[in-house]
Amino acid sequence: MPRHTALAIADAVGGTLTGNGAVVLSRVAHPADTLGAGDLVLAIDPKLVPFLDGKQVTAMIVSRGVDVPDGMAQAVIAVDRGRLAMSALTRLFAETVPVAPGIHPTAVVEDGAKIGQNVTIGAQSFVGAGAVIGDNCVLHPQTYVAPRATLGADGLVYPGARIGMNVVIGARSIIHFNASVGADGFSFVTPEAGSVEQAKASGGGTVTAESNNQLLRIASLGAVIVGDDVEIGANTSIDRGTIVATRIGNGTKIDNQVQIGHNVTIGDNCLICGRVGIAGSAKIGNRVVLGGAVGVADHVSIGDDAVAMALSGIAGNVQAQSVVGGIPAMPRDRLMEQFMSIGRLKQFFKKIEDLTGRIDKLEGPVKKD
Repeated sequence: MPRHTALAIADAVGGTLTGNGAVVLSRVAHPADTLGAGDLVLAIDPKLVPFLDGKQVTAMIVSRGVDVPDGMAQAVIAVDRGRLAMSALTRLFAETVPVAPGIHPTAVVEDGAKIGQNVTIGAQSFVGAGAVIGDNCVLHPQTYVAPRATLGADGLVYPGARIGMNVVIGARSIIHFNASVGADGFSFVTPEAGSVEQAKASGGGTVTAESNNQLLRIASLGAVIVGDDVEIGANTSIDRGTIVATRIGNGTKIDNQVQIGHNVTIGDNCLICGRVGIAGSAKIGNRVVLGGAVGVADHVSIGDDAVAMALSGIAGNVQAQSVVGGIPAMPRDRLMEQFMSIGRLKQFFKKIEDLTGRIDKLEGPVKKD
């Protein structure tokens, strides 16, 4: 297990150390945990500090300005921005899943594949002809890299991940369990105008019966191009483009169980949370945040720095730097106004009932025909 002194940790997280910097720490712990020697307690939220009363604390990290009683811990590290400190701290203590270095005897590397320096390819993995695996990449057991796919230097691919033909993935990528990058897009056409086309043309009215009696496949000729420093979550699917490539920008992080359709373009440093679905040809700008289970319709554009609240249904374009939510998605202030109005409905109905009762007393009940 990783072991670090309190002084080394303070330097790594940009914190101010008080107390014994020589104590050695081997585990990050929550204040409510049962603590032991060598535990570093993460108490960034001031409300967590009282959990430590009466406990033997080796070291703790707190937000700057938090009052820590004298003698509570041998070492105290104060930081300005808690979650930023957590980023550095967790990297210090993270343990990589071990994979034996080199190419496992059961792995299949076809002739013509180009394997860089210091590459690890785990058991029962496959690398196709013409594929390029960059220096220092680690492919865990049971991964698949199709012919002519490219994985940039320092990439990490977990078991079950599948990288399709002609897919290009940049440097320092992380692809988690069972992700699929480069499957065919979901694209079909009917010989005559189908039900979806009819519904759009009629403004949502009725459609002709049996309009979808034959579905003809549109093949995917494009690829997927993924930038540098991209993370793709477990069970996420990114479809290849029909003619042009599906593109994911540098630094974008994609959570688990996300579906990204064909021809989609996603900019740099976006956060795409779990269960998001992005339909074909949508364009997502830079630094966009899509909350959990957001749905984005096809051909929609979302501007730079926009934020979509969880469960939003985005059916139209979203302006840059806006915050939207709801189904269909609308600006957050308008959404909150509607929620408040819904909350007042009970009062309005009661007032109407009271007024009706008063009118009945004055004029008598209204007789029905």
